[in-house]
Amino acid sequence: MAQLYFYYSAMNAGKSTSLLQSAHNYQERGMQVVIYTASLDNRYGIGKVSSRIGLSMDAHIFNPDFNFINHINQLKSQNKLNCVLIDEAQFLTKQQVRQLTTVVDELDIPVLAFGLRTDFLGETFQGSHALLAWADKLIELKTICHCGRKANFVVRLDENGQAVTAGSQVQIGGNESYVSMCRAHFKQHVWQQESEACLTAAKASKERV
Repeated sequence: MAQLYFYYSAMNAGKSTSLLQSAHNYQERGMQVVIYTASLDNRYGIGKVSSRIGLSMDAHIFNPDFNFINHINQLKSQNKLNCVLIDEAQFLTKQQVRQLTTVVDELDIPVLAFGLRTDFLGETFQGSHALLAWADKLIELKTICHCGRKANFVVRLDENGQAVTAGSQVQIGGNESYVSMCRAHFKQHVWQQESEACLTAAKASKERV
């Protein structure tokens, strides 16, 4: 019986490496896989899933209008398909996650989705939110904060290395733009800074009055 898996983590926990290893395991046994990655993330080239340790594989790209059921049905008609792997799964839409549940339940093909759980403000992405609710199996891939604790949040940095507390949810970047932290340090850098900014703005407004 096929299942929908969501492998989630903060950044630099080896999500892409785990995906590529899973693809290799299937292919080593003569099985067919298809890999997808978000069109938004082209840091390593369009249609590529690459890991920090140098592994890389070609992938189909998806955007918000992409229909997984149609594409997978087309591939399945050409050859037997044993597994679907999705990188940057946080960028899936809610409807696309529903499509993936259909791939699992009706086409009987396992789907392994890899992505971030939360954004730089600690909020879930649309794709991650749906996967956390609907996946059959949730697997956390762990990395560590600079203090040694488990890092389960992502902090976005500006050009001066300071934590960003506002802006668009999606901004593609690597180690120069993001750092993974434990909740305690995330709160210190993001939520506390955000609260202080609000208090400063309120004080300034009161003084003008």
